[in-house]
Amino acid sequence: MTHRETTTPDGLPIRDVEGAHLAARTPEEHMRREWLVTNGLGGYASGTVTGAITRRFHGLLVAAMPSPLGRVMLLHHLAERLEFADGTEAWLGISEQAEHMSGGGELPHLTGFRLEGGLPIWRFEVHGCTLERAVVMPHGENTVHVRYAVVAGTPPTHLSLRPLVGFRRHEDPVDSVPLHGYSLLSIDKRIEVRSDTELPALRFVMHAASGTFTVDNQATRDVRYLLEQQRGYDHEGHLWSPGYFRSPLAADATVTFIASTESWEAIAAQNPDEVLAEERARRVSLIAAAVPETRAGVPAELVIAADQFIIRPTRDGGAPGTDDDRDRRTIVAGYHWFTDWGRDTMISLEGLTLLTGRHGEARHILHEFARHVRDGLVPNFFPEGAQKGVYHTADASLWFFHAVHRYARHTGDTATVDALLPVLVSILEHHEAGTRFGIGMTEDGLLTQGAPGYQLTWMDAKVDDWVVTPRRGKAVEINALWYNALALTHDWLEARGAHQQTERFAARRDAARLAFNERFWNPETGYLFDVVDGEAGNDAACRPNQIFAIALDHPVLERERWAPVVEAVTRHLATPVGLRSLAPSHPDYKPRYFGDLRTRDAAYHQGTVWGWLVGPYVDARLAVDPTDVAGARASVLSLFGHLDEGCIGSVSEIFDAEPPYEPRGCLAQAWSVAELLRAHVRTAGG
Repeated sequence: MTHRETTTPDGLPIRDVEGAHLAARTPEEHMRREWLVTNGLGGYASGTVTGAITRRFHGLLVAAMPSPLGRVMLLHHLAERLEFADGTEAWLGISEQAEHMSGGGELPHLTGFRLEGGLPIWRFEVHGCTLERAVVMPHGENTVHVRYAVVAGTPPTHLSLRPLVGFRRHEDPVDSVPLHGYSLLSIDKRIEVRSDTELPALRFVMHAASGTFTVDNQATRDVRYLLEQQRGYDHEGHLWSPGYFRSPLAADATVTFIASTESWEAIAAQNPDEVLAEERARRVSLIAAAVPETRAGVPAELVIAADQFIIRPTRDGGAPGTDDDRDRRTIVAGYHWFTDWGRDTMISLEGLTLLTGRHGEARHILHEFARHVRDGLVPNFFPEGAQKGVYHTADASLWFFHAVHRYARHTGDTATVDALLPVLVSILEHHEAGTRFGIGMTEDGLLTQGAPGYQLTWMDAKVDDWVVTPRRGKAVEINALWYNALALTHDWLEARGAHQQTERFAARRDAARLAFNERFWNPETGYLFDVVDGEAGNDAACRPNQIFAIALDHPVLERERWAPVVEAVTRHLATPVGLRSLAPSHPDYKPRYFGDLRTRDAAYHQGTVWGWLVGPYVDARLAVDPTDVAGARASVLSLFGHLDEGCIGSVSEIFDAEPPYEPRGCLAQAWSVAELLRAHVRTAGG
């Protein structure tokens, strides 16, 4: 698979995926390249480039509904049939047959796929006619537009579209979709489908010069979701269709299918041409607002990808419809299944919002999490559809300091720091005194953490009662973050004349630095212990966590030890797509992330490569040698090549630890995009 990078007349980057027999893939190949469109609420449309449905999350409308529903799968698929003047009929893409939807059979008419400013467009050649299909989601609405246009040749006489639905929460098993209990309401070409559950009504309309809807209830049984099968989940389910739309398709006109949970009044007010123009203009403005180093080529694509993760949360906040409610923002950690996570949000904030010129939204994100701090802890994450966060994390609270500092550095907004400083001081005080999950400062000034049954660091895989990498004790990156937080707070208080508090935090800072350098350096290996004072003593595993002792704004590690640490990380952990989570020489090393949940989680932080670590790795390399910009940039450029696989135009969560470094996990991950964008800006001159 190859691609060409060009730009549209209005300045949007184009990623044009060419050749490589798009139409004749094996079922396994159907799963490898996917697309994603989001709506600014956490809702999305997503699928494979070929149209095969291989995940439970593949669908044309996953709506983000208010609590307690969360995100719900509604519209799975459109079966598209063309009719020509000579009586010929042809499926445009995937038919309504279960085997075909699962990836069986060839797609002889699909000849091209591209992204224009992140919006997917397919090209089909059928019966002497060239057609294009595009998917757009109006920003801030649970609506999807699927648009069809003839771009060359003699058009077909008619286009028929059969929507296939299956109402369920988007994470529910595929076999939970009901085949009965749907009701259909048709009023003046407006079609409304309801289920006998609490899920919202789904409304359809065909925006065309003319057309009809034919009631023709059909069930498609035993659709097999191949990727769910590989991942060890329920993988056969049913879909239901109320009937089909049929409309003429002329050479000089477009046909747009609209599906939505919005009111009929809101849907009727939408002109598809205007919606597309507005969304394109919004994306042009996103690129224009970003820092200059990101306004063209792959970096501009990353600016567009960054937009997918910044959402207005649908859980309760301010009064509905008020400025306080509309201004709320958070960050989805990854698509499809992640919600907003504290750790991921704080790490991603700079790349997603500050380098993209979205300073106001960054401020709202910081306030959103600040108001949820409890007992000195930032929420680990908010469960789907829930109002309250879950707090079992030892590092999200410390990453909060980093995010506030980067926000202040980019914006100069001291008022926001003033507003957040009492929360930040309270977090440190709770950590000094000891808080939940065994998180607390010990006599030597270092931070320890750990409680049975909990995974508190970012290496947080857990299956049932098995915590794969518990890392209980004094973890290296937790203490690097602890020192950084103490140093930043000291500086903030000193700038505000709070001398009594300043002296206190200076003492805490200095004690942590002294103890860190005494305890974490491992003279036998020439790099840092991953955990000291752990359940089994000191852990000498070579992991990427040690680079944060160098990469943060206040590095805790003594300078003379920076070079050997970076050299060890480079030698044992560096790959073209990020850093391994464990060195290959370790007996627990797993080269592939594949199989059922238990097998995957056993590998999640035991070798699996994480793309987001490219950011701190670049920081650490440049800290050791500020002139080595070209060497650091090599890591950026190699990861740029990944944008043509996995989720086209975005960056995956993880990769296999050995060639060919197959992308795995979430197809689009916030901190992967954010840190690649940030690493690009840091090395743009290299």
